[in-house]
Amino acid sequence: MLASVGELDGDPGSARQRGSRPSPAGPANAGPGREPSELRGVAAIAAGDPERVALVLPGGSWTFRRLDQAANGVAQGLAAAGVAPGDRVAVMLGNVPELFSVHHGVARLGALVVPVSWRLTAPEIAYILGDSGAAFFVHDGSPAANEAAALAGVESADPADPPIATPSSAPPAEEFLGAPVTAMGYTSGTTGRPKGIVRPAPAPAREAPPQPFARFWGFGPSDVHLLCGPAYHTAPGAYAHMTLVEGGRVVVMERFDATECLRLIEAERVTTSHMVPANFVRIVQADWRSFDRSSIRKILHAAAPCPVALKRRVLEVFPPGTIWEYYGASEGMASVISPEEWLEKPGSVGRPFPGLEIRILDDDGKEMPRGEIGAVYISTTPAARFDYHNAPEKTRAAWRDGFFTVGDLGWLDEDGYLFLADRRNDLIISGGVNIYPAEVEQAFMEEADVVDVAVIGLPDDEMGQRVHALVELRPGTSIGTDELVARVSTRLARYKLPRSVEVVGSLEREPNGKVLKNRLREERSGARRQAT
Repeated sequence: MLASVGELDGDPGSARQRGSRPSPAGPANAGPGREPSELRGVAAIAAGDPERVALVLPGGSWTFRRLDQAANGVAQGLAAAGVAPGDRVAVMLGNVPELFSVHHGVARLGALVVPVSWRLTAPEIAYILGDSGAAFFVHDGSPAANEAAALAGVESADPADPPIATPSSAPPAEEFLGAPVTAMGYTSGTTGRPKGIVRPAPAPAREAPPQPFARFWGFGPSDVHLLCGPAYHTAPGAYAHMTLVEGGRVVVMERFDATECLRLIEAERVTTSHMVPANFVRIVQADWRSFDRSSIRKILHAAAPCPVALKRRVLEVFPPGTIWEYYGASEGMASVISPEEWLEKPGSVGRPFPGLEIRILDDDGKEMPRGEIGAVYISTTPAARFDYHNAPEKTRAAWRDGFFTVGDLGWLDEDGYLFLADRRNDLIISGGVNIYPAEVEQAFMEEADVVDVAVIGLPDDEMGQRVHALVELRPGTSIGTDELVARVSTRLARYKLPRSVEVVGSLEREPNGKVLKNRLREERSGARRQAT
């Protein structure tokens, strides 16, 4: 994942003080003499090349002019409702065009977006509204959203309703016309309540500031980006916004379907996308050879470990040299690896991102030797340092000597390449021995009959925990679980083998692609050993 939407759009700087005077000038890069390809930022492109297509959706397309006017209308309405620079506006919308106009409208007030998952229940939504101190809540009109707004006592509206539904050709002020969309994201929370990641509000910017990540990845105005994950999630939304700021086109999938994804790549000549391993699982099972994928020049993937066998398969699907992996979290970027490097270091998530450093530490903060597993700690820049909102103890636990951790375990090889072992919460300790589920999952994914797998630890009276595997098999396969474990046993030590195997229709995952292992453990924690 990426550090934040705001960080992608440059240094967000410090929050503007209330009451500062707006500048009368328009977007600095929208004036005469600019070539359309030189324009950056939604407002500037709308002024200089208004009919350029910004969004492609199942129901039609939006031009930059339409997106810009809709964002102005949102900003006008929110300003009338009292939203001011530095405030937080919660947004719970699916992959619809209004999500983009609302996000940009919030940015045009110098305020922060608090993305909210539409999968949450009313009490979960209300918690985020209250904890973030949201000044306003824009949502999809669902009963859960309305109930949450009432529970939290927050003023709210559907994008189709006043005060934010009327497009406008003018923003409430031009001081933040080029300000980046900056998110105060909430982590999924492996334990307890989700944590809000505090970022500085966007600084005044009439012109869209440079995007370091766009430069690194080579995103530009000729790109056609496929949004195939939920835009409320950090990385999918960030890369879609990045594309728009650079003047590219975003093709929006409301829900992911592998065949439709491949069809859109061919029909829209998609050049870039951001995916997670869960997308790869479905793509390699689809009839991908029937679709033209030659337009793809870069697919980024992250958020969850990608089994080596699965990545080898998906490397066959897309053009050579196009699949890049990175490792990070909502809290910050960590490492990156090119396709060529990965083929030399299968399973690695790369070396530190330029300007960053990675350390592997033991529980006492001592640096581990190369090849030994410990907690992964990541450096950051002063501008990107974060706190967890209303959680000083969690903030202190995350930081050590200017480096932060999100609880992942891993090791560095002799060349400085990072390999992830697992999250600390997913580690299985059986008979006093550490077992890393990711290693067992990798072994299962090497079997052609296995589509997907999750390995968890369940309570065991004798060993403390036992290894339990949930496996999705290829349709029509006749392999039994005994035979499957026997095959895997050629690649794993006996103590790492599952003592129970459960065949499932599919694995429930978070929107970022991570298997909901906490839920799987809770649902099965009372179960005894199952016959395999």
